[in-house]
Amino acid sequence: MENKKYYISTAIAYTSGKPHIGNTYEIVLADAIARYKRLQGYDVYFQTGTDEHGEKIEIKAGEAGITPKDYVDNYSGVIKEIWDCMNTSYDRFVRTTDPQHEKVVQHIFKKMYDKGDIYKGEYKGLYCTPCESFWTESQLVDGKCPDCGREVQPKCEEAYFFKLSKYQDKLVEYIESHPEFIQPESRKNEMVNNFIKPGLQDLCVSRTSFKWGIPVDFDDKHVVYVWLDALTNYITNIGYDVDGADTQEFKDRWPADLHLIGKDIIRFHTIYWPCFLMSLDLPMPKQVFGHPWLIMADGKMSKSKGNVVYADDLVNEFGVDAVRYYFLHEIPFAADGVFTRELLVERINGDLVNILGNLVNRTVSMNKKYFEGIVQSGDVKEDLDNDLINSVITLNERVTAKMDELKIGEALTEIFDVLRKCNKYIDDTMPWSLAKDESKKERLGTVLYNLLESIRICAVLLNPFLTDTSEKIFKQLNTDIISLESTKEFGSLAVGTKLEEPVHLFDRIEIKED
Repeated sequence: MENKKYYISTAIAYTSGKPHIGNTYEIVLADAIARYKRLQGYDVYFQTGTDEHGEKIEIKAGEAGITPKDYVDNYSGVIKEIWDCMNTSYDRFVRTTDPQHEKVVQHIFKKMYDKGDIYKGEYKGLYCTPCESFWTESQLVDGKCPDCGREVQPKCEEAYFFKLSKYQDKLVEYIESHPEFIQPESRKNEMVNNFIKPGLQDLCVSRTSFKWGIPVDFDDKHVVYVWLDALTNYITNIGYDVDGADTQEFKDRWPADLHLIGKDIIRFHTIYWPCFLMSLDLPMPKQVFGHPWLIMADGKMSKSKGNVVYADDLVNEFGVDAVRYYFLHEIPFAADGVFTRELLVERINGDLVNILGNLVNRTVSMNKKYFEGIVQSGDVKEDLDNDLINSVITLNERVTAKMDELKIGEALTEIFDVLRKCNKYIDDTMPWSLAKDESKKERLGTVLYNLLESIRICAVLLNPFLTDTSEKIFKQLNTDIISLESTKEFGSLAVGTKLEEPVHLFDRIEIKED
């Protein structure tokens, strides 16, 4: 296990504006997976970044009266700041304007052209500028772009095309023989039945009507079109070389274990990207997970609706772990999750304050009060203890099973179910009552030991999700026994440890009445 590699990526965020919480959810989800894999002992590589070329950028930069490069420099910085404010542990933040990426993309384009997989033609179609997508008449919904619902414009221009059709049969065969490749299952059926089996059209991979892109180096009238530029970031940044002089990092890391992306771009990652890789004779990523959306109660977030919420604003108001908890707990595995401030406040007060915060505060405070903060031995056991201890020592197994299935919200629920049991255990054992009877002092010490050790184990397993909160708990417990291995048996918290002062983990949010 020591050297087992794990490569996880998010989609790279488009630098056309500030990302809202729906975009930010993905990086937090990826971060929780990456951190859990590290806890398991994997050598994790976690890549994210920004997608910076295209007509939309060129137009927006022109409207702002600045160069496209200045425009993307600004928004790439804004995106990185939000990823950082969410306490995400990416290993590399990539940009598609990085010279190395641009150079490798040019080499990839030329290699595909020399192989006969890219050819010159003419594109006639209906174009959606915001989505940078061409559509046929039959693909439109009510005459508008099927992805964003905006108007489309007829366009005709010389373009290079990639022979998607050449790889259709091979792609179907791969998807059908690798059932784990596209998750959730519903997304796989949609891709195969709606997009692949009706017949793949060759893909436009260059444009001549704008300049803000990577030039095709053997035909400088053309720039490389978005998907060939953006998707290849997963290999260009770890040292892929078209001539076979790949870096050691590329040899160690590729194929990626998981591309974590929004369900709206799963088509590009499960059709275009695999076909590009087949053209380059490279192995497929092991899995593409099309996660659901975080939407507002009144539907998808949009500036025109005036319902856009930004993660940094929420963090400034409620704290990073409260926002992370909401993102990770509230979005189901395969269905969209809804964001409302009321539900966020309810989760903070109900789960983080009442269940977690109160448990830690009460337990540490009681140990301070009854034993001057010294951890007692847990020797005076009763049958009542067994249910709690069994739940705690099997928690690792249950959380890991959920994480392996990418059911992050359910993994968190498993931990909070045990925290609820701890609170019930306090009610059942009534430490304040035991404290009144000198002959029950050792039993009181055992009850508090069981609670402190349960909290320690839960804090270890919570660490990938609520990193700052876990660290605060470890500090109060004055323990450095925080390995995943230490959660598999009960009793690792050292007897005689002197606890630190109790601190409130979360503050209750007062709901203002209108």
